[in-house]
Amino acid sequence: MRVEQVEIRYVRLPLKRHFETSFRRTRERHTILVAVRADGVEGWGESPVEDGPWFSSETVETAWHVLRDFLIPMMLGQEIARAADAFARMGRVRGHPMAKTGLEEALWDAEARQQGVPLARLLGGVRDRIESGVSVGIQDSLPELLEQVEGYLAQGYRRVKVKIKPGWDVDVVRELRRRWPTVPLMVDANSAYTLADADHLAALDEWGLLMIEQPLAYDDLYEHSLLQRRLRTPICLDESIPTPAHARAALELGSCRIINIKPGRVGGLAQARRIHDLCQERGVPVWCGGLLETGVGRAHNVAIASLPNYTLPGDISASDRYYERDVVVPPFRLNPDGTIDVPRGPGIGVEIDRDFLETVTVRREVFTQLQHTCHD
Repeated sequence: MRVEQVEIRYVRLPLKRHFETSFRRTRERHTILVAVRADGVEGWGESPVEDGPWFSSETVETAWHVLRDFLIPMMLGQEIARAADAFARMGRVRGHPMAKTGLEEALWDAEARQQGVPLARLLGGVRDRIESGVSVGIQDSLPELLEQVEGYLAQGYRRVKVKIKPGWDVDVVRELRRRWPTVPLMVDANSAYTLADADHLAALDEWGLLMIEQPLAYDDLYEHSLLQRRLRTPICLDESIPTPAHARAALELGSCRIINIKPGRVGGLAQARRIHDLCQERGVPVWCGGLLETGVGRAHNVAIASLPNYTLPGDISASDRYYERDVVVPPFRLNPDGTIDVPRGPGIGVEIDRDFLETVTVRREVFTQLQHTCHD
């Protein structure tokens, strides 16, 4: 593929309701969409950043800078044999995995469209549907949380994940289990605890959780290994796994028994597939987490989650879980059996709702070999 043009868009999309984790509450999604034109075919990807350095050190402004001034010039006018090679081609830029993800995903979409095959097939996917779970943020009250969970279960979601933090944890889980004793349930701490909280976290063992996600520091592996020895409940690592090398180290140390793979966190689909393959070799299950992506990033997540070792329901919910209107058509919908269809059309299998996208675009820049245009 010869990269002829790259377009980046800063998009701001309102959420249906606020989403709160242990570190912040948000009411709208800030993200960057990337479009690549190669050999006359257009592909789309997403750099799932935020407006501030909360989940990741990357932000809209840092990703925009790195894409504009470094990554796009590396790719523009170049022949890229396979999208799977793109991450290595960007290797001179250290870090910035979310910026890299948007560009790399757009190349995967373009390559699949050129071949006339679904992205899932190009990646090696084996499923035509994926199991869908739902992630529920911290609420203002326990009754409000219970009401939301009840609604999502009625819609058919197969697994419930609730965000926790000190003061919003054991009592919350106890009440959820009292109401729904058999529903697959997990919690996500987003690094809200320390090793000194080990005994407190061990109290969660009583409630038959699927896993506790990222209880300790976002960059820690060693203390997670100590905590896992004290818990019956499997620890799942998220933020602590930015590369395949970190995944290998975590498994060697015994820091976790499950890994959450987010393409945006690890630098794109090729890196996500490498972690998937490593875990499959070790007999460690994985699942696909979410970063409140628009339908563009959601489509890529659905495709990667069709690989064989994604054996646990992920955080890939329907579009209407977060947004009144998505930027793709058709939007992703939840089937009555709690699954989401893997698109069968070429590439990501959905199209951009261009009229709506224009209304939520804050900034746009287009790059070609001959010119560069900016639209604010």
